[in-house]
Amino acid sequence: MHDDEQPLRSRLRAGRAITPEQYDELTDEQLLRLLPKGCRDAFPGKQGCADGRFYLYDGTAWSFYKGGFVDE
Repeated sequence: MHDDEQPLRSRLRAGRAITPEQYDELTDEQLLRLLPKGCRDAFPGKQGCADGRFYLYDGTAWSFYKGGFVDE
């Protein structure tokens, strides 16, 4: 089985960008795996995200669609 044939859930790693469709399919627990450890405490859950992003305590924003901070 090639890497691109593996289910998305088996390839969840911090910093991996996902599509809006993938975002809709993933659970809060699976989305946490896409975040660096330092950001996980600030994650409000899918219900607290707007357009696949959320704000951390210091005012920076993380985007699941970008797989990183919005301003980087």
